Amino acid sequence: MPVFAANLTMMFNEWTFLDRFDAAADAGFAAVEYLFPYEATPEAIAERLARNNLQQALFNLPPGDWAAGERGIAALPGRFDAVKADVERALDYAAATGVGRLHLMAGIADPHDQDASVCYRRSVTYAAERLAEKSIDLLLEPINGRNMPGYFLNDFDAAERLIAESGLANLKLQFDIYHRQIIHGDVVMALRRLLPITGHIQIASVPSRNEPDGEELNYPYLFGEIDRLGYGGFIGCEYIPRAHTLDGLGWFKPFARS
Repeated sequence: MPVFAANLTMMFNEWTFLDRFDAAADAGFAAVEYLFPYEATPEAIAERLARNNLQQALFNLPPGDWAAGERGIAALPGRFDAVKADVERALDYAAATGVGRLHLMAGIADPHDQDASVCYRRSVTYAAERLAEKSIDLLLEPINGRNMPGYFLNDFDAAERLIAESGLANLKLQFDIYHRQIIHGDVVMALRRLLPITGHIQIASVPSRNEPDGEELNYPYLFGEIDRLGYGGFIGCEYIPRAHTLDGLGWFKPFARS
């Protein structure tokens, strides 16, 4: 049976960030993820995880100046020293939370730009090797251009090639089904092919990015297929609730922790 992780950046926004851990546990989730933990202390997050017997599934390394429009800095020339510092900052939170995988955002850059490509590969290699010292996987997530125009890693095939060429055992794919459907479609065949290199799966309805209970994708079928394929990781609920978070959890009831 899939183990779902509530995304506390998008879900449970009716509560303050730290109180979302309590709310997610009360709703039956056994794990949580979020984009960034850095406005809270590692100790405060660790306390909420322990209090609620929650697993930390995933979070992102620092993204640069998010308010100024940066969406990661790994592919940006001249930012390698900042990437290295960000890895160390994220590792402080990883040590406190016990997370086993971190996502490195690429940034806004032309994927055909040679300088950006060189910078990205250098950043990915450095981060993966540093995380491997702590037995943590580094994840790469292709993101669609509709939600994030100009994002460097906007193609699953490019991510697959980079992972294969790297030779790094802890470099994995973050397979967001929502992004896959918008970029390429063919979700099930892609899952079958890419599951061996997949370190994390995320879900949302398409096209609205709401609860996974309708629109283009048949999620009950997809959940069954993911189980059939033997996926043992987390499935992150990276969706925007249509209304109150609790009102939209009907789809989750069969999977809730009692």
